[in-house]
Amino acid sequence: MTQAAPQAAPQAAPQAAPHAAPSVSPLIQLTAPGRLVRPGSILLLSCYELGHQPLSLAGPIGVLREAGFHPRAVDLAVEELDDATIRAARLIVISVPMHTAMRLGSRVLSRIRDLGSTAHVAFFGLYAELNAGYLLGAGASGVIGGEYEIPLRELARHIHAGLPVTAGAVPGVRVDHRPAAAVVERPVFPAPVRDALPALRSYAGFERDGVIISAGYVEATRGCHHTCSHCPITPVYGGSLVVVPRDTVLADIATQIEAGARHITFGDPDFFNGPAHSLRIARVMHERWPNVSFDATIKIEHLLEHRRRLPELAELGCAFVVSAVESLNGEALRRMKKGHSAADVEEAIGLLDAVGIPMRPSLLPFSPWETLESYLELLRFMARLGMQANIDPVHYGIRLLVPPGSAVLDDPDAASWIGPLDPEAFSYTWIHPDPRMQRLAHEVSAAAERGAREMEPAEETFVAIWTAAHAAAGGEVPPVPETRVTRPKPPRLTETWFCCAEPTAEQFDALTRRPAKSDPV
Repeated sequence: MTQAAPQAAPQAAPQAAPHAAPSVSPLIQLTAPGRLVRPGSILLLSCYELGHQPLSLAGPIGVLREAGFHPRAVDLAVEELDDATIRAARLIVISVPMHTAMRLGSRVLSRIRDLGSTAHVAFFGLYAELNAGYLLGAGASGVIGGEYEIPLRELARHIHAGLPVTAGAVPGVRVDHRPAAAVVERPVFPAPVRDALPALRSYAGFERDGVIISAGYVEATRGCHHTCSHCPITPVYGGSLVVVPRDTVLADIATQIEAGARHITFGDPDFFNGPAHSLRIARVMHERWPNVSFDATIKIEHLLEHRRRLPELAELGCAFVVSAVESLNGEALRRMKKGHSAADVEEAIGLLDAVGIPMRPSLLPFSPWETLESYLELLRFMARLGMQANIDPVHYGIRLLVPPGSAVLDDPDAASWIGPLDPEAFSYTWIHPDPRMQRLAHEVSAAAERGAREMEPAEETFVAIWTAAHAAAGGEVPPVPETRVTRPKPPRLTETWFCCAEPTAEQFDALTRRPAKSDPV
């Protein structure tokens, strides 16, 4: 890992953004006595970002360096963290943008406190805000939700100046049971800085026709205009959309292409939340780097609404589209406020097929509203359309998560199925009314984890899941129906896990490994 080069601290910090408290940043001189200017005093940690080089660290690195700090970044998904690095830090910031990262991040917090560290430990990301109560009770010093760059910068300045971090002292930072309003506006920031992160070759690649190339990751927008009830974005952003400036996104793309990326993932919750903005970026990217492909996430209803844009999407190099199908069960889709039907899903797949873009559906098939018959119909639907290779098997076992603050809790019938909050699992408990579905969820998850571990083709794991589901229903297990559609093997990213999946034992074990004494630190 490349250590950030020391920079001369400016004589005065830049003026605070309009929504920052004027008593914090304009008055703090970075040349004043403090312990955060030296490298290593600020430690940024990422636990898991779907196999991508973590943008959640690259953005803060750029902002903190511009403010005169020299943060160290460690991505625990691919790097080991030694005890000396923890002990040297005075501010430790942990990124938890998704459930998997939250489960892993809580283990990291325990390790930090077990070492006797007195550092200010702050969590940021969607799941930080949702689980603030647990984190603060478990030893975290602060929690940041929504847009995190300005709160992180102001928190670093505050601690450097020796000021106490009390409630309301740093806008956007929550330190006790009193909620702090999440920042959901995004001023212009410097482009993300990636030279302190592991090389792209350490991360998931883009595979097409058996050839794997390096892949980068950017976001053109944050938040979402839609308010799907099960989505963790909804309680934090509340339907708001934050647009990342085009030049910032293009500068980050350029940095990653210079580092070897030949494919870019647009990680926006929905690429067509702001289609004009996103397509402008894709056009410029294609003009500058015509051989670089990309993938994006687009809602089913947006694929139908913007069908006339799909041919251009293909011309610009879109290799595949991820779409949150979730379920084909009408009641489940209504409860989750998805805005589409099973017929819409089939139509959207057909529209993408027509322009040569494969769909890679994401699923959430285990919810209180799903039935064993509708689960079997989901499998039959995907088999009929020849989609087995397009879906990473982990999706067939994803179970509804209901974190604190989830909009699912507003469902009028929630009281009939929701159980108590399991704070250490970061979700309310619930038991499926059909015990067969309860057992099947565990069997499918185990099959998906085994298949991923053994690098089994998705089609083979699908057969195991098909068998388990039909066995749960009783009677004979029919053969998987032949597809009416002939599909070429779709391109994919080589990371097969998912943001809402439970961490594997291997992911948990990696957090406890320390580098040997002879290893470089």
